[in-house]
Amino acid sequence: MSEYSLLLADDEESVLYGMQKYIITHTNCFKNVYCANNGQEALDVIIKDRPDIMIIDIEMPSKDGLQVLREANDMGIAPRTIILSGYGTFDYAQKALRLGVKDYLLKPVSARDILQKLNGLLGKLEEEAESETETEAEDGKPLIIQRTVKYIKENYAKDISLESAAKEAGITGGYLSAVFRQNMGVGFIDYLNRVRIEAACSYLRDNKMKVYEVAHYSGFHDEKYFARIFRKETGVTPSEYRKGIKI
Repeated sequence: MSEYSLLLADDEESVLYGMQKYIITHTNCFKNVYCANNGQEALDVIIKDRPDIMIIDIEMPSKDGLQVLREANDMGIAPRTIILSGYGTFDYAQKALRLGVKDYLLKPVSARDILQKLNGLLGKLEEEAESETETEAEDGKPLIIQRTVKYIKENYAKDISLESAAKEAGITGGYLSAVFRQNMGVGFIDYLNRVRIEAACSYLRDNKMKVYEVAHYSGFHDEKYFARIFRKETGVTPSEYRKGIKI
């Protein structure tokens, strides 16, 4: 089994460090087990260390667990998450599930039950890793990357994002972000922009559309942003490219 990293976030120190000790003692699957006492600390760990799995309490100082997960999702770096909380209302469970939470446990819960849930999640991660290895094509790219590249090329003109691509692939945004960069050498957004600029160049060569129309049909809703990205990728402005000016 591969080694993964885990983030535990709870403002009750006895619960937090009790979980950490039990998990470290009873499994060797985690190369790192990070701890956070509040929501902001948890988000800082996610941004800096990119844990694979997170167990987080809903009610915490600074930011609550759902807010942490929401912000991590927005950045495309959310770990696989288990919510641990004393809140027993269905409303919180629904919100958690909409944010991609994999499980929802109510306090008090035993460390043994937590470890059981973790083992189930680890099993799913291993199955995904094995599936990707088994489905590599001639170019050496896992099937999940092939599907994501195909999704981008077929939908670049639409309002797509890392999260929409991840949903299409049936995985989290954070996982897709890491796997995509590892296999493609660039981030998801950078690759998406390159595909869009390639399309824009084709439209510009055709010489039938105005520049703002080219931007729109290439997937850019902001003409200034389009011009900036175009120049970054080609070294010239859209108008200069159309005129064949090389600088």
